[in-house]
Amino acid sequence: MIDKLVIANRGEIALRILRACRELGIKTVAVYSKADRDAKYVRLADESVCIGPHQAKDSYLNIPAVISAAEVTDASAIHPGYGFLAENADFAERVEESGFIFVGPKAETIHLMGDKVSAIAAMKKSGVPCVPGSDGPLNDDPQELKKIAARIGYPVIVKAAGGGGGKGMRVVHSEAALSNAVSLTKSEAKAAFNNEMVYMEKFLERPRHIEIQVLADNHGNAVHLGDRDCSMQRRHQKVVEEAPAPGISTEVRQKIGMRCVNACQEIGYRGAGTFEFLYQDGEFYFIEMNTRVQVEHPVTEQITGIDIVKEQLLIASGEQLSFSQDDIGFSGHAIECRINAEDSETFIPSPGKISLYHSPGGLGVRVDSHVYSGYTIPPYYDSMIAKVITTGKNREQAIARMQGALQEMIVEGVRTNIPLQRRIMADQAFAQGQLTIHYLEQKLAQS
Repeated sequence: MIDKLVIANRGEIALRILRACRELGIKTVAVYSKADRDAKYVRLADESVCIGPHQAKDSYLNIPAVISAAEVTDASAIHPGYGFLAENADFAERVEESGFIFVGPKAETIHLMGDKVSAIAAMKKSGVPCVPGSDGPLNDDPQELKKIAARIGYPVIVKAAGGGGGKGMRVVHSEAALSNAVSLTKSEAKAAFNNEMVYMEKFLERPRHIEIQVLADNHGNAVHLGDRDCSMQRRHQKVVEEAPAPGISTEVRQKIGMRCVNACQEIGYRGAGTFEFLYQDGEFYFIEMNTRVQVEHPVTEQITGIDIVKEQLLIASGEQLSFSQDDIGFSGHAIECRINAEDSETFIPSPGKISLYHSPGGLGVRVDSHVYSGYTIPPYYDSMIAKVITTGKNREQAIARMQGALQEMIVEGVRTNIPLQRRIMADQAFAQGQLTIHYLEQKLAQS
């Protein structure tokens, strides 16, 4: 078993990892920037190390500083959380070369799945359904580009191979706009990801965003933990997530889940991971795999009873999965609302001091948050300050409990998106379920 762990992240996920470690008897080391010196998880960890100034590039993205923190505290492992260095193959490789356990997949797996072109090729080989596309990177030959687009059928979307978070993608509706769109996306990709490789896919006009959670150990065992619906998005950023995905039958869920399990075994996957799909007209289309724990993992935990972060730690310690696919049951429905420190109308971030914070409670209510009354939200990082998760015997009860929790939650001193989340929970179309990824953006444009 890992005896001491460096938590190479911040915010609610740092606290989430710390809690899992406590349950397993693992000592914790919190690394923090100067902006986070008063964070709750820094105070609660067994040890803490300042790794740099406020800016992420000088602290949470500073690989030598993170590894040095593990060295000076005599830790045995490093957990990257999500964001920052979590899907950085070079970081994973340097962690293990330095003699520490990386809580996540092998570096070569992160590299394979981090490049969208190689990831799609690997998934096709494993039998995972993919969006019709270019089957490789695009060149600059206008005639060749036109042929590919004509074969796929307009509209198409040009995507950066190394992209993510909604960056480096452009929808093209006509042949006349194609060459310019490819050139612009290449330039954006080079600037944002230092990788100008782009590829082309069919643009699905009314899809849902459905993902499959998996766990795999070092001994060839893999399972899926069902699906999640993450279609409620703004600018490709998830706002609300739920499990299970509404309107997906048990048979369909099991079929796509097992294809993901087979893919994990095919590529030698290790740890927690998520296969992300677009879903339209009863068909799944793979778009990417996230080789880390997801922000929305709690909704899966709530309906399966499986602690995903704890399983990550056990797998990294060399343990076999203690359950098989047949052991996994699904009970009830769970919904997660991301609470961000931002104006709910303009979406402008609202850092600053929280003068009063009151967390909601009650049966079926879970809150993952690192903030407290008097905490100052720094302006340097993501604006998410909490996740409210409600669980019910069915979707209707989970929504009702979320409505109550959002009414009860108080955050004063800064603006938050709680009013927006209340609107979503009261929306009649949301109550009916099965909305596309464009619904929220279209609704906001109309208001």
